[in-house]
Amino acid sequence: KEDFGTEGRGGYFAPAGIIRDIMQNHLMQVLTLVAMEPPVRISGEGSSNLLRDAKVAVLNCMEPLRPEDVVLGQYVAADGHPGFLDDETVPRGAKTPTFATAVFRINNPRWEGVPFIMKAGKALDERKAEIRIQFKRAPAAHHLFDGAPIAHNELVMRLQPNEAVYVKMNIKGPGLRTAPEQSELDLNYKTRYPNEWNPDAYTRLLLDVLRGNQSTFVRTDELLASWRIFSPVLEQFEREGTEPLPYPYGSRGPAESDEFIRRLGYSRDTGYVWAGGK
Repeated sequence: KEDFGTEGRGGYFAPAGIIRDIMQNHLMQVLTLVAMEPPVRISGEGSSNLLRDAKVAVLNCMEPLRPEDVVLGQYVAADGHPGFLDDETVPRGAKTPTFATAVFRINNPRWEGVPFIMKAGKALDERKAEIRIQFKRAPAAHHLFDGAPIAHNELVMRLQPNEAVYVKMNIKGPGLRTAPEQSELDLNYKTRYPNEWNPDAYTRLLLDVLRGNQSTFVRTDELLASWRIFSPVLEQFEREGTEPLPYPYGSRGPAESDEFIRRLGYSRDTGYVWAGGK
């Protein structure tokens, strides 16, 4: 999620769109790292290829996206901020998506039936990049609390800003009352390692170049396997002139995206705020 628009870079962004710019490369890297089987090792001789072999194995289990697997959006002017088409560098009437939600399915024994939901967008309500693994509801948990609603437990890995790993979990609320409340077990890098320097992503990549470590770089077969998943639906959208759904600058994106995700089984808890994010 980015909280700013193209801001004069629309001429570059318009031919690409959010899927080519962010999802096919950056976010697909994250998805494969989450879903891959553990490589034999991640350091030492040959580890770069072992890691990339594991990522390619995931991609080879995925079918190409279909139009019904994707929700597209384009931000419009709101609260004094210009819309995408107000950018003078953007071609008039461009149907470029600045937002997309897509669902992927990995056809292997571990992930059969589990939807992998990927979402990215510009001009949204906050800047954030994170992975959320939502667990099924605890069996009969509502019975423990006399029918009170019980939120899903989640494992959250925040990539930026403020790198952190935390588990959202249900506890009995403090005090005399017996009611469920969401809290967390967390590891916040900023507070746990206040005196340690944590380099950003590009610094790490440049250091890997100098060290000859190729594990964080895409191999040719991985690149081809990734485009095999995205190219058919991108070509169909462009061929048919698919209109992206409008969403206001500074919002969560199109309302249709939240409904799409809800139908896939993900439950968004609007009442919880991660204490470590303050």
